[in-house]
Amino acid sequence: MNELRNLERHPAPMVTPQALAWDGRQLWMSSRDLGSFYRLELPGLKMVEEIDPPGVVWAAVATDDGWRLTIGKGMNDDRYIYRYTVTDGFTKLFPCPEFTGSYLSFDGEKLYLSQWYKGLLLQMDDSGKILGQIDVGAEVCGHTFAEGAIYVLRGRENKDAPELDEEWRIARLDPQEEKPAVQDIAAIRFAARSLTFDGRRFWSNHRAANETISFALPA
Repeated sequence: MNELRNLERHPAPMVTPQALAWDGRQLWMSSRDLGSFYRLELPGLKMVEEIDPPGVVWAAVATDDGWRLTIGKGMNDDRYIYRYTVTDGFTKLFPCPEFTGSYLSFDGEKLYLSQWYKGLLLQMDDSGKILGQIDVGAEVCGHTFAEGAIYVLRGRENKDAPELDEEWRIARLDPQEEKPAVQDIAAIRFAARSLTFDGRRFWSNHRAANETISFALPA
């Protein structure tokens, strides 16, 4: 399978980088273990703002009226979708289906929530109503919109076989298709968490190594 181009590894500015999102000007990132949400400036991933959310931020995406975040709460890490703005702070919108869900993307109108082990992207409104779903055929560890398509990190964590490395690929699909065909583009040679696009390059976290990685797709 094709390899990624111009892969650049950056030390994350905090431990266990988890959520990763682009707001049109800068990156935002969360720490799984510290429980905070950070605004970063490029180049250098300089930390310029720290926000204290009401739980662990597993995913985030900028929308046209503030952020949407997947936040885990309580001993069971029940997942909820929150809205965040500077003026209003955090507002709980709805629980994730069966209190499970992780990564988020936004197409300009609708929110997409992935369910990791089910391999699903759920299209949702702000009340939590499911408007549609896409089966990507594998586990999901990140997704983002770029140039009208959804790019998704799919593969296997091998959670029940710790002697095996995680296996991930970046794939592309057209959400406008009635049954979107998922096309693998390149192998991901690290245990990726989250995916975002800054208009030029893709970004993901290698959480276990405390790294944030930017890359271009093969031609």
